[in-house]
Amino acid sequence: MPLSPRLFSLQSDRALPYLLIAPTVAVLLALSIYPLIYSIKVSFQTGAGERAVWSLQNFTRLASDNFFLAALGHTLVYALAALTCEFLLGLALAVLLNESLRGRSFFRAALLVPMMLPTVVVGVVWRLMLNSNFGAINGTLKGAGFDTTSLTWTASPKLALFSVIVVDIWQWTPFMFLVLLAGLQAIPQEPYEAAQIDGSSRWQTFRHVTLPLLKPAILIALLLRTMDLLRVFDQVFILTEGGPGFATETISLYIYRTAFRFSDFGYAAAMSFVLLILTNIISMLYIRLLQRQEAA
Repeated sequence: MPLSPRLFSLQSDRALPYLLIAPTVAVLLALSIYPLIYSIKVSFQTGAGERAVWSLQNFTRLASDNFFLAALGHTLVYALAALTCEFLLGLALAVLLNESLRGRSFFRAALLVPMMLPTVVVGVVWRLMLNSNFGAINGTLKGAGFDTTSLTWTASPKLALFSVIVVDIWQWTPFMFLVLLAGLQAIPQEPYEAAQIDGSSRWQTFRHVTLPLLKPAILIALLLRTMDLLRVFDQVFILTEGGPGFATETISLYIYRTAFRFSDFGYAAAMSFVLLILTNIISMLYIRLLQRQEAA
């Protein structure tokens, strides 16, 4: 019995949403779901080909791998130092440029330039600037009368990690500034007017009015930057390639070397999942704080 035109039209309407999302689902399966499942499989295998053995050896090996523990320590130090400085500088700039200042629009636009530059370009430029022989940093300090003999920056085990952190702060403080400035401008004026009537000082107003109302924007900015910092790769790779020695090796760099230089894909996958779990735990803490703030 042939279908009536009305029934056929009804079935077509029901199938239309599935047809529209089918390409997206196919791309998601191909680029995200399948690689994830395959990497889980690889992380539980040692050996290659027919000699591959299923075990937890890749994960148990992490606890005794001093290189992994050192890379984890470098990553946490890098993330904590950069995040703290970027937040404090971003907050200070946001508060300053939220005021009615002459040239405020120009300074706002100028501050966003580092963030808009590709990370590769930033890394190459700063690598040249930090060069101990002909770099602009040492040249400027030498012109000011400082002894730059010991300032080898990216070639010094003591200064290399500090140098890459400074570069990250320079590039990504504008992101903090942008998010926090948007949060400041979203705060209504009524609480400030009430604080002014009560005789509150500028510091008291900032502490008891601005910061509590700005907390959601702060948590969002910290969440996004923390996720980025924990998986930092390109900037460190261009500036120091993890050196000198192992001084600036991060987890992402160590995973890259393990997989593509030593062809130990199972161990690299295991480290990737440890980094993923760590990032998710920290992100969940931020999200819970954000949910509590919204519920308050």
